[in-house]
Amino acid sequence: MPIQIDEARLLSELNTLATFTDVEPADNGTAVTRVVFSADDLRARAWLKDLAAAEGFSIREDAVGNTFIRWPGTEPGLPAVATGSHTDAIPHAGMYDGTVGVLGGLEAMRALKRSGLQPRRSIELVMFTSEEPTRFGIGCLGSRLLSGTLDPNRADTLTDKDETTLATVCTAAGFTGSLASVQLPENHYHAWLELHIEQGPLLERERIPLGIVTSIAAPAGYRFTITGLGGHAGALLMPDRRDALCASAELILSIEKHALATGAIDTVATVGTCDVYPGAVNSVPSRVVLQLDIRDTDPVRRESVMLAVRRDCEDLRQRRNVTIAEVLVNADAPAQSSPHIVQLLEQTCAEQGIAYKKMVSRAYHDSLFMARIAPIAMIFIPCRNGVSHRPDEYAAPADIARGTHVLASVLANLASEH
Repeated sequence: MPIQIDEARLLSELNTLATFTDVEPADNGTAVTRVVFSADDLRARAWLKDLAAAEGFSIREDAVGNTFIRWPGTEPGLPAVATGSHTDAIPHAGMYDGTVGVLGGLEAMRALKRSGLQPRRSIELVMFTSEEPTRFGIGCLGSRLLSGTLDPNRADTLTDKDETTLATVCTAAGFTGSLASVQLPENHYHAWLELHIEQGPLLERERIPLGIVTSIAAPAGYRFTITGLGGHAGALLMPDRRDALCASAELILSIEKHALATGAIDTVATVGTCDVYPGAVNSVPSRVVLQLDIRDTDPVRRESVMLAVRRDCEDLRQRRNVTIAEVLVNADAPAQSSPHIVQLLEQTCAEQGIAYKKMVSRAYHDSLFMARIAPIAMIFIPCRNGVSHRPDEYAAPADIARGTHVLASVLANLASEH
């Protein structure tokens, strides 16, 4: 059963998808902004469904907009084999994050169909809603609901920066029904396999063309609100100040210090937003909101960092006479890849003469939540300089095609299993 990936078509489709954006191309690459349920996101969804319909695949969408593209097997009642990723993009991102897994998954299905395969199990491609936390402040929204990890009632009340609820936005985008209906039934999938760019430098640095993910790090998100006392920048004397931004700066450095202190390469912590009120150059900041992203393959070690940070917060409260409120946004467990799927990936690479590296995913993906309901694994391909979430994000056509070929081969094996 020879499998031929149409590399030219796949690259053309990736380039077309990158045009669904409201930002101009950057000098150093292709800048993509595609926030969930924006006009560009809805156009991209319609385009993807047209591609799937042209192949005769069936299409369904759930109440949060997760899109399912299915190739029925000869025994369609069996749990399906699935792949997929996301197409939403943070502001001024690149064109490969998530999209390689969606369009690569579609091309893998087309290639298997062209090869004459008649799969025993159905093969399904999933395009998840809102893997990025850009609009509603929580990542992997679609896969959290699909796996039953997120309470639908809580999801209904999530709001964007305009205080518009998820429920309202979904309805406006044409997705109706209870979010409780999104969760998939037990044993819906026999296996899950996601193709993705590495978003790190190891494969390129070590000149290895493919990565096999054995585990996915556990992410947690926190929001800190630091409140002091504002006033006129000239009139409020230095000894009298309770500057919320100065206290926040110390808190940020505390987070960095304690993440480094673990000595573990898998511990990473990032304060990615800092909202300062009132935000005027001649006004002492009275309130700051920080958002922290902290990840580790070991949730106990992750929590040890937070305990150390909280001790520093208490010191800051007393020393700077500020209040610090902490809110847990999310805290997720790590995921382990299925040894069986990993073994199939290794066998496929050996058969095709492809060198590979078994590795940890320090970025989290929808596969983290799919692991709650199905055996999972991931395929990584190199990205130039390890860059992602930037306009100069880049994956070479040969690497994309190679990853797609391995994906197709393993999907074929999984779909034939009893």
